[in-house]
Amino acid sequence: MKKERKNTLRDSVFEKLKALIITGQIPPGGRVTENEIAERLKVSRTPVREAFNRLERDGLVIGRPRQGYVVAEFNLTMFREAFDIRELLDGRATELAAANATAAHKTKLREMLAECERLAAIPDRSTREKFEELQVGIDLHRVIAEISGNEMLYGMLCGILDKCQQYVWTELLWLDEWKLTREEHAGIVDAICAGDITLAGERARAHVRGSRENILRLLQAKSDYQGFFAKAS
Repeated sequence: MKKERKNTLRDSVFEKLKALIITGQIPPGGRVTENEIAERLKVSRTPVREAFNRLERDGLVIGRPRQGYVVAEFNLTMFREAFDIRELLDGRATELAAANATAAHKTKLREMLAECERLAAIPDRSTREKFEELQVGIDLHRVIAEISGNEMLYGMLCGILDKCQQYVWTELLWLDEWKLTREEHAGIVDAICAGDITLAGERARAHVRGSRENILRLLQAKSDYQGFFAKAS
């Protein structure tokens, strides 16, 4: 029982710290230390150190010796690479899920869609509630990958989703693509539940491509904006 509580604390600290980064409460380029986060979350430094180690492996922070950590800034190259790989993995995982999904799996996917709809219906929802919908949407892809039955594919896709999450939050928040994302997720789940392997894969890949194009426009606009003022100064 003691070990279970420790694991729960470790995961909780990781998720809370990741949320602070993804939602911009600790902005890109921001510097932060283990002590600061430990005080903010009211925990010891050990789970915070482990959380930073995981986030560094995921590419969300960069460790600086004796200086703490810096939140990674948006990078066009890393973005393109991550989404190129995600399109391949997500598409294949969804195809396998359509072939392997049981009645219980289908019920689980439908429940996750319903949870997104519930969160979307909350009036004047907070950043926390929006982040919860983002999490459920990302977890939907993780569950689909798990249903695929390919453990290596599942592990690789989960790693890529961690890298993509910050970009997806930017897309949803700034372009207000919440409704479209829910509709696309519903279409993917419909294809899986119908056992339509080809359609499921096509919809999953189109979903990732659409997200990539939206985010690319935002990142390119930011890069152009910064370049303009750099030349003007």
